[in-house]
This record gives sequence, structure tokens and C-alpha cells, in this order.
Amino acid sequence: MNQFDKILILDFGSQYTQLIARRVREFKVYSEIFPFNHPMEKIKNYNPKGIILSGGPSSIYEKNAPIISEELVFLKIPILGICYGMQILVNLFNGKIIKAPKREYGFAELILKKEREIFEGISRKSRVWMSHGDYITKLPANFSVLGYTANTPYAAIGDISKKIFALQFHPEVIHTTEGKKILKNFIFKICNCKANWKISSFIEDTIKSIREKTHNKKVLCALSGGVDSSVVALLIHKAIGKNLTCIFVDNGLLRLNEPEKVNRIFRKNFDMNLISIDAKKQFLKQLKGITDPERKRKIIGNEFIKIFEAEAKKIREAEFLAQGTLYPDVIESVSFKGPSATIKSHHNVGGLPEKMNLKLIEPLKELFKDEVRIIGRKIGLPEEICMRQPFPGPGLAVRITGEITEERIRILQLADDILVGEIKKADLYKKLWQSFAVLLSVKTVGVMGDERSYENVIAIRAVTSQDGMTADWAKLPYRLLNTISGRIINEVKGVNRVVYDISSKPPSTIEWE
Repeated sequence: MNQFDKILILDFGSQYTQLIARRVREFKVYSEIFPFNHPMEKIKNYNPKGIILSGGPSSIYEKNAPIISEELVFLKIPILGICYGMQILVNLFNGKIIKAPKREYGFAELILKKEREIFEGISRKSRVWMSHGDYITKLPANFSVLGYTANTPYAAIGDISKKIFALQFHPEVIHTTEGKKILKNFIFKICNCKANWKISSFIEDTIKSIREKTHNKKVLCALSGGVDSSVVALLIHKAIGKNLTCIFVDNGLLRLNEPEKVNRIFRKNFDMNLISIDAKKQFLKQLKGITDPERKRKIIGNEFIKIFEAEAKKIREAEFLAQGTLYPDVIESVSFKGPSATIKSHHNVGGLPEKMNLKLIEPLKELFKDEVRIIGRKIGLPEEICMRQPFPGPGLAVRITGEITEERIRILQLADDILVGEIKKADLYKKLWQSFAVLLSVKTVGVMGDERSYENVIAIRAVTSQDGMTADWAKLPYRLLNTISGRIINEVKGVNRVVYDISSKPPSTIEWE
């Protein structure tokens, strides 16, 4: 990556750290996230044009609070501290921070004292997103106040001569109305970056790198039909052709007619080596009687590994394993990426056992989902795959609350197919982050014809989001909801009620389990 200008982000555990990296890349500037205690020598070798210190759950005055080396400020590289990153800089330059008398969480009005440097072109008054419980009582020497709010007299500060800036609010979230402009100013006006991070260059470099790494050896790829594994498969196919073998495992928990679509697209359209395994009965047997969502995930993951491993052994010349790991998977699943709490394990990271003795190829591990979609289009994947909404690794198992049976899978597949079909017909599919059906573990009384019924409930979940980290429930038209509900109840045997989930993330998650 040495040919690109780069911004380095040091992670102190903020839930928004990934979002900072995404925002930087949206400006066609490459960015990576390193843990706050990343070795100084490696930071120097990375040669960033600027450094951003993320927020985090700690307070600087706590015992064992994460800190940075003083050497960082002597690199003469522009620095931007956000929230806890601001505390780091204030503490480093001998300012003072105490616990705030009143925690500030949510919207605030930022009033600028200086509309230049990092705030050039920013409105004198604008809405920002606060999330902090600490308070600066003494500014460091040579720092000046650039902006304030009603509750925070030091909402934005800076040592302009050293190109060091600090913000109490989060410019990376969409709630901060001019946050992108602030980050853009830091990247281009303060750090003098060039917008030279190009996806087309990434594709060429990756194909060349795969050829060099594999040296005409065989590569295996677990193909699910989702965006990530599909892009990986086609990238590697373009690099090494028939030396790639894809293995598709039908666990019975996929969307309606999914196995047929995967076989048609990859075997027929792209002429790939594709092994398709029907393992529905094996998975159902292992899941019988299981209702706990985390146990479902582990059972499905373990069973997949067992099946994949058995199939992989038949291809004795294989030396490499390709996975569709994305950058958020790496950040969330590997604890050394900073003090962030791990919410759940990702099925792509650390998945297959070491005893397989295969070397990993993860060509997408430095990319975000939107970048992967762009690559998919550029290398010729059909739009129906490139624009697929996220689908959980364990499949419909985490969209069926309670026990998983063949009948309950059938009900959900049919209901989900109706839902997605109607949303596509209404031209809303690409505008939604996710839209899917959930089969609940409760039954309700209804009237079907002249008879009393006691049947299943389907919940509809549709959300809008820019990044999946926060999401709002989608305000679908009543007429569309009416059509979806009517079709599901009339066409899917075993359902007599449809409800709509109107909760946002946070506090809810997007998936139900």
C-alpha cells in the first residue's frame, strides 16, 4: 500500500472506530485501524500522512487507562483526537480532565470561535453528536478553543502550529451534520493527502498478488453465494482459473432456491470448478431441539467445518484456502485491535481448523462492504449478487426463534421470498440496508375462513442504515405492508399473523438473534 497516501487510526475501543476508517476511504484516501499500543517503529514504517485517535469507553484518569507514547507527537504528523482521543492529547500536553458534573449524550449545538483550519467552510453553528462523561478544566499550553457547546466550553481545541486538533464530539457519525466536511478538512487541508486510493488499482494488484502467492498451486474457497465469498471466488478465478475449486455447502438454512442460483451463476456463467454438497439432513439432525441462538451458531459453524474439511481432503493438491473476510470481521473478532468489546464471533475469522494445514488467502480483509460491492461490479458479478443485502453466516437459523425444523424453515423461506419480492417490486430493495422475515416461537389465535386457527407469527424487519452500526426502522408504505401481510397469510400455510418491527439500533440489533 506504499503508493497511497494513508491515514492511520489508533483504536481506543470506540464503537465508531470502523466508521472513521470508512469515512476516510469515502474520500479515496486509504486508512487502516491499529491498536492504540501499536509499536512506534511500525507506525513510522507505515508512514501515515495523518493520525486519528478514536474515542473509547475509558476515562484518562482511570487506573490502567490506555495511553499513547509521547514519541507520537514528535513525529510531526498531524493528529486529530476524537472524544477519548481528545482526553489523550489534553493529558499528554499537561491539561486537566475531571468527571463531568453532567454526562452529555446526544445532539448538541456546536458554536465555532474560529471558522478556519479544520473548520474551514463549516457553519458557525451546527449540530454535533456528543457521547462523553468527562470534562476539560484546564487547556494544555499553546492550545486554543476553536468551538464550544452549551455544556462543553472546550468542544473543539487545537494547537494550530503543531497541526494537532481535538474534538469532544464525533464527526464520523451521520448525526454530526457537517462531520464529513470536518474530516475532509483534516485529511486534505491539514494532512495534505491526495485522493489516490482507487479500487481499480486494488483489483489489478490483488490478482497479481494471488498469482504470485499461489505459484500454480490449488486453492479452495468456501462459496456461500453472498457478496463477500462471491467476490473472492471470482477474483481468484480471474487470477488462477481452474486451479480454484469452490465448495458450496447447502445447510438447508438458505433462502428459497438459493442452491440452484449459486450453481447456475458460478458453474454455468463463470465455468468454475464448483462442488455442491447437499447437507440439509446433517444440519437438521444436529440442530434438533436446540433453541439457544449461540448454540445454534456454534453447531452450524462446527458442522460446516466438519463437512468442508472432509470434502477438502479429497482435493489432495490443495495448498491454499480462500475466505471472504472483510475488515470489520478482523477488527471485531481479533482482540489485539484495541480494547473494543467483542460482540460476537464472525464465521469467516479463525474458522477452519489448523490441522487442515492450508495457507490462508483473504484478499478482502482490508476492505469494507461497500468497497467489495464496487469490486464485484467491476469484475463482472451480476447485480443481483453485488447488491445483496447482508445475510447472517448461520443463515435462517438466527431468524427462526426457538427450535428449527424442516417445516419451520419452509414457512420462513416462503414468507421471506414474498417479502423480498414485494420490496423489489416496489423498487425499495437497494434503498434498504436489510429487509427480511423472522419466524417467531409464539402462536396466536386467528380465523381462517369460518374456522378458528392457532398458527405462527411472522415478523417483518426492514431497516435503513449507512453502515449497519446504527440503523432506523424503515417507514415502508402502508399499502406495501398490507400487500406483504396479505400475501404471506394467504399463501404461506401455517401463518395467521404478520407484525412489523419498529425498533431502531440501538437499543435493538438488526437481527433478532
